Amino acid sequence: MDYKKAGVDIEAGYKSVELMKKHVKETMRKEVLGGLGGFAGAFDLSEIKKMDEPVLLSGTDGCGTKVKLAFIMDKHDTIGIDAVAMCVNDIACSGGEPLFFLDYIACGKNYPEKIATIVSGVAEGCKQSECALIGGETAEHPGLMPVDEYDRAGFAVGVVDKKDIIDGHDIQPGDVLIGMASSGVHSNGFSLVRQVFEMSKASLETYYDELQTTLGEALLAPTKIYVKALKSIKEAGVTLKGCSHITGGGFYENVPRMLPEGVKAMIEKASYPVPPIFDLIARNGQIAEKMMYNTFNMGLGMVIAVAKEDVETTLKAIADAKQTGYVVGHIEAGEKGVELC
Repeated sequence: MDYKKAGVDIEAGYKSVELMKKHVKETMRKEVLGGLGGFAGAFDLSEIKKMDEPVLLSGTDGCGTKVKLAFIMDKHDTIGIDAVAMCVNDIACSGGEPLFFLDYIACGKNYPEKIATIVSGVAEGCKQSECALIGGETAEHPGLMPVDEYDRAGFAVGVVDKKDIIDGHDIQPGDVLIGMASSGVHSNGFSLVRQVFEMSKASLETYYDELQTTLGEALLAPTKIYVKALKSIKEAGVTLKGCSHITGGGFYENVPRMLPEGVKAMIEKASYPVPPIFDLIARNGQIAEKMMYNTFNMGLGMVIAVAKEDVETTLKAIADAKQTGYVVGHIEAGEKGVELC
C-alpha cells in the first residue's frame, strides 16, 4: 500500500505546480519575494511606509455552486476569475488596493491539466486587479469528493490609507447613486438558478436568441472586477462617499451596508438595462420581482455614492477604465434602507 493507492497522487501534484507556474509568473509584482513552491508567500510592504496610516484589508470567498456548471460543461478557465473577483471587489469597495491573492482548490482527484486551467483563471483575475498570486494549495480528497469535482476559494490582502477608507459616513441627501454594469449573474444565486434550469449538458448548451449565446455560456460569464474602475475614479479626484458590492442578498441586503443612519437609497429600476439572463431566470422559475432583486445583482455589480457635482467626472473615469456606468438613483432622508422604484 502507498499514498497513490490510497487516492493521493503526489506526482500529479508536482505536475500541477509545474503547469501553473507560467500563469502565476504573469501576476508578479515587484514586491513579491521568492517564487512559487516555498512554504509561505512573501510580500515586501516597504511601499506602505508612504501612507500616513496604512490599514490592511482582507477578503475571502469562493464561487459557490457555480462550479457545478463548470463540471457539466467541462469548462474551467473562468471559474478562477470569479474567486478572485469576489475577494478583490470587496477590498476595493472599502477603498483599498489589492496586493496579493492566495487560492485553495479541493478536488476528488488531481488532474494536473484541469488544475492548471483553473489556476490560469485565477491568474487572469489577479492580472485584472493588479494583484499578485503568491501562493495556494491543491488538496486531493479521495473518498470525500467525487473524482471529477472540485471546490475553490481564495483569500486576498489589500491596503488603504486610513483617511481614504470608504465607509459611507459622509453620505447625505442629494448625493447621486451610480451603478456599474455586471456581466450577468456573477457568482451568487446559483442554488436558485440550478432549480430553475435543468442542469444537464444539453440544457446548458441550448442557444437562446435573447441571450445571443448558450445558457451555459451566459451563466458562466466571469464576475466583473471593478478594481481599476474604482481606482480610476479616485485618480480623477472624486471622493467616493459610499460603495456597495452587489453580491448575495442583491440590492436589499448590500446597498444598506454602505449607508449611515438617517438616509435611504432610491434606485430607479428603469435607469439602466437589465441583462436578458435575469428575465429568463424570472420567467422560467416564476420568481417574483422582489425576490429577483433580493437574490441577484440584476445587472449592477457595484453601486457607488458620489456628490452631485462629481457625477460626470465619475462616469468618465468609469468609461476610461473600460467599464459601463449609469446614474441609477439618489439619496434621500429617511429610515436607513433601499427602495426600488
